[in-house]
Amino acid sequence: MAGRSAGLVMAMGGIRPDGTWRNWAGNQVTHPVRIERPQCEDEVVAVVRAAASEGLRIRVVGTGHSFTGIAATDEVLVTLDELADVHNLDHDSGRVRVGAGIRLRDLNPHLKAAGLAMPNLGDIDYQSVAGAIATSTHGTGLGFRSIADGVVGLRMVAGDGTVVSCDQTTDPDLLHVARVGLGALGIVTEVTLVCVPAFNLKAVEEVLSVDEVVECFDEWAESTDHAEFFWMPHTDRALVKRNTRTTEEPPPPRSRRHALRRRWNRFKNKEINENLLFGALNHLGRLRPSLIPRLNTLVAPEGGRAEYVTTSYAVFTSPRRVRFYEMEYAVPREHGIEAFTRVRQLAEGLDRPVSFPVEFRVLGADDIPLSTATGRDSAYIAVHVFRGTPHDRYFSGVEEIMNDYGGRPHWGKLHFQKAETLADLYPEWDRFQATRRRLDSDGRFTNAYLERVLGPLN
Repeated sequence: MAGRSAGLVMAMGGIRPDGTWRNWAGNQVTHPVRIERPQCEDEVVAVVRAAASEGLRIRVVGTGHSFTGIAATDEVLVTLDELADVHNLDHDSGRVRVGAGIRLRDLNPHLKAAGLAMPNLGDIDYQSVAGAIATSTHGTGLGFRSIADGVVGLRMVAGDGTVVSCDQTTDPDLLHVARVGLGALGIVTEVTLVCVPAFNLKAVEEVLSVDEVVECFDEWAESTDHAEFFWMPHTDRALVKRNTRTTEEPPPPRSRRHALRRRWNRFKNKEINENLLFGALNHLGRLRPSLIPRLNTLVAPEGGRAEYVTTSYAVFTSPRRVRFYEMEYAVPREHGIEAFTRVRQLAEGLDRPVSFPVEFRVLGADDIPLSTATGRDSAYIAVHVFRGTPHDRYFSGVEEIMNDYGGRPHWGKLHFQKAETLADLYPEWDRFQATRRRLDSDGRFTNAYLERVLGPLN
């Protein structure tokens, strides 16, 4: 498993043969003095103590799918690719104890084989479990919460090299804070998750008028388990996805030919249309920006619709091979559509047309101090541009809109916030900072990004 995961990292970004590291999008590049690949928790302890003796700082990297510099360092870079085993899986309690480096795409089949599933997932499964929870990665659905909300136990190595463990009975205060830790509290070596009985999703995906979507979305969000939409800028169309949890099984193919057609349609939609064709259109749009509005109509064809039933993680997640830069903000759910409408107006008024969709999702509130959904049901608005495309004006404009609603940026996606502007957005900000000082008093795990968004340790 670890070898397959390491290969995936190289395909997506990750550590290069010359010792440099770059993220998936290619906008973060670092030159660490050394790269450590611990095989077990004891070796993680040794890595931390060696770095401390040399006065070096440490950052841990997963698959590199964050767009910010959250994992960047020119000092000691640690990859947990070898800490990627399923240590224990209890079907009756739903508790699964895993190595922090395991990828979601490797974990999901393990869970399915045991009759379990993650309660919610984002739209990709490339991330490591530790990376996904550290950045408050989430899915969609008002009745559901982020991946980190399912964490009921952690083991980590603190800044002085000691191993700390927390769960609902042992140091529950630490568990409360550390579920979303930004890698600022220590190196997580093991995660215990609560899963649910395996389920399928009945998916309905259709292209509708964006005005109809805006008018109906709140109703859909309240009546459907998982609802989201993607608006293609410079068009009047949006792709709506509505997924309902079910124990219904996919209908059996009527014949071998029917089975082959079903697999082909899936491949055509996910690989050809969403990746190969979309990538080609974006390359053309970068060369000829004036063509983008016309090209965007090809991405969301009028009247497009698909309906199918399959296993939950196959519906939640999709391959993403066209590389991009992304900003995502969480605002109070009641202001979501208004904020989206303003983003739509902003995108239409830019000098350079936008070739990537604007994504809109909703999620239930949780109580994790640095979760983007802490204390409030949230609407998530994500904007993207094709990799290498100028984006400062677009992203800055979106952030100004989000600031009007107390928007919280995704920790792994681009934004311009600082600790001074973020502190008031999180009711338990000081509680997190106290835990940070307790576990990493010497700043062993900080870097330029964390100093910007969390402030210095003092």
